Amino acid sequence: MKTQPTNFELEYTTVWSFPERGDWVTHKGDFRGNWAPQIPRNLILRYSKEGDTVLDPMVGSGTTLIECKLLGRNAIGFDINPEMVKMTKDRLDFDSGYNKKLDINTEVEDARKLSKITNESIDLIVTHPPYADIIKYSDGKIIDDLSNIHNIDKFCDEMEKIASECFRVLKPDRYCAILIGDTRRKTMFIPIAYEVMERFLKTGFSLKEDIIKHQHNCKTTPFWKNQSKKYDFYLIMHEHLFVFKKLTC
Repeated sequence: MKTQPTNFELEYTTVWSFPERGDWVTHKGDFRGNWAPQIPRNLILRYSKEGDTVLDPMVGSGTTLIECKLLGRNAIGFDINPEMVKMTKDRLDFDSGYNKKLDINTEVEDARKLSKITNESIDLIVTHPPYADIIKYSDGKIIDDLSNIHNIDKFCDEMEKIASECFRVLKPDRYCAILIGDTRRKTMFIPIAYEVMERFLKTGFSLKEDIIKHQHNCKTTPFWKNQSKKYDFYLIMHEHLFVFKKLTC
């Protein structure tokens, strides 16, 4: 088992592309919608240092926490879905070879209510939320799951609550990074990413970076390729990686 990526280099432009998803340690591409580990690795290395505490309030399959364990960061991972928390714990079961004790925990919690985290105690936030109901992660079984929300305005309202909590728990002059994409409804483009960005700015964050991330290996591409020709629209093959900063007042 590879414990580190080969030929890894930090990104230095605002366009990122990872055609080959990282497969070191327990990273897998079998969880639909999870992000390539190269993304949190870049963010963690650039915006934090060893011993810092990183928060992922929508931890999914645990990609962020795996990278924290490899890179010597303490980490907290929350998810409203117990199945995601279990998956994360399973994938954290490996020997990183890091020679210092780390505090890495994950549990069931709603990202809109981070009551277990005190004000201004987090060094970096790195997360990848669902894009409304494009992928339903709990199939309607968890009422408050963001991936069950079809109405975009309602979804953004809930994301604003998350932004507010992230702002509260983040230390001043530190960063919050979020990867989010857009969708179409009846062939028309719905800019979820920019609407969510506006909610984070409204909460008090300042925008440090807007990074365009290319999408690769989407399982539904063959189907939508034919639909795009039939109904005259382009496939959305990019996402936005927003890096926000909590500026000192």
